Amino acid sequence: MASPGQENMLPGDTSPDGGAPRGAKRGSNKVSLMTTAGLLALGLGIAAGTIPVPYVVESRGPAFNTLGEVQGSPVISVTGHETYPAQGNLDLTTVYVEGGPNGPVSIFGAFAAWLDRSKAVYPEELIYPSGTTKEQAAEEGAVAMTTSQENAVASALTELKIPFGQQLQAAGLSDGSPSQGKIEKGDVFESINGKPVASLAVVQSELAAGKGKPATLVMDRAGEPVTETITPVDNGAGRYILGVMLQYRFSFPFDVKISLDKVAGPSAGMMFSLGIIDTLTPGDLTGGKHVAGTGTISPDGMVGPIGGIDQKMQGARAGGATLFLAPAANCDEVVGHIPEGLQVVKVENLAQARHAVEVAGSGQDTSGLPGCSSN
Repeated sequence: MASPGQENMLPGDTSPDGGAPRGAKRGSNKVSLMTTAGLLALGLGIAAGTIPVPYVVESRGPAFNTLGEVQGSPVISVTGHETYPAQGNLDLTTVYVEGGPNGPVSIFGAFAAWLDRSKAVYPEELIYPSGTTKEQAAEEGAVAMTTSQENAVASALTELKIPFGQQLQAAGLSDGSPSQGKIEKGDVFESINGKPVASLAVVQSELAAGKGKPATLVMDRAGEPVTETITPVDNGAGRYILGVMLQYRFSFPFDVKISLDKVAGPSAGMMFSLGIIDTLTPGDLTGGKHVAGTGTISPDGMVGPIGGIDQKMQGARAGGATLFLAPAANCDEVVGHIPEGLQVVKVENLAQARHAVEVAGSGQDTSGLPGCSSN
C-alpha cells in the first residue's frame, strides 16, 4: 500500500508536499494548452485555406508545332493532294485552366496565383456561365475545336484559291427568335431576297441593307425547298438579326486531318490554317524560323480574339519562339506583357499572318511588321 505521502504523486513529481515540482506541473499544463490552441488555430487556418472560391486561374500551357508530330502522329495530315515536307515551327499555344467545372480553386491557390505574375485570376462567371458542368465544358470545348479545324481548312483553301463547297446551316434558334416556327434546325440557307447564300456575310449584309424590312429566305429542308418571309429584329446594338444560330457545312476536295488530343477550344484556328498552307505549298513558309501564335479563324480568313494571351506569349517564348502572331483585337492585353526576346506582330486576317511568316522566313527585317502599341 502506498504511503499517504506518495498517494498523489504523478510522474515528474519529486515531492508530495506541494512544493516546487508541482508548480512545474502547472507550467506544463499552460504550455500544453498554448500548443493545443496554436495547433487548433493552424488547423482552422489550413481548413479555411482549402475552402473553394469562385475564381479561375490561368497559367501557361505547352506549345505544339502544327508542322510536327505529337505522340508519333503528324498534327496535320493530308490525303488526296500533294504535300510538301515543312521545316521550322508554327506553334499553337495553350493555357492551363484551374477552377470552375474543372475543379475548385482554394483561397490559398487563388491568392498564390494572384501574387504570381505568370498567372491570371478571374471571377468564375467571366469564364464559365453559371451552372456549367465539367461534362458541358468538355463538350463545348471539343465542339469549338472541331469547328476551328473545319474553319482552318476552309480559310487555308480560300487563301490558296482552291475551290470547295460551302453551305450555311441552321444550328438552332435563340430565345424569342422571330424565326420561331419558320426555320428549323438543319435547314440549309439557299438564298435571301433572291441572292445566293455562300457565306454568313451575305445574310448579314442583306439584313443590314433592309433595316428591319421582312426578308425572304429559300431553304433546303431534308431535300425539299422551303420559302419563308421573316421580319428581323434589332439586337439592341443597331444590328438586325433573324435569331438563328448558324454553322457552316463544308465539302472539301481532299481530306485534311488534324490530330491533337487534350486540347480544346477555338483559339488554335489561325495556326492550323498556317500549318495547312505550309503543308500544301512547296518550300518552307517559316524558312526554318520558330514562329508561334494564337487566334480564332473564320472560313473567310478573319482572325478573332482569344483569352489568356499573356500566358500564351509566355508559353511561346518558353518553347523557343522569337516571333508571335497575335489577334489585333487582343493588343490591349499584349502591351506591357511581352516576354523578353519575343516580337509580337498583330494580325487581323490570315493573309496578314501568312505575310508576316513569309517575311520572317525569307530572312528579311521584321521590324517593319505591325506590332501592338500603347498609343
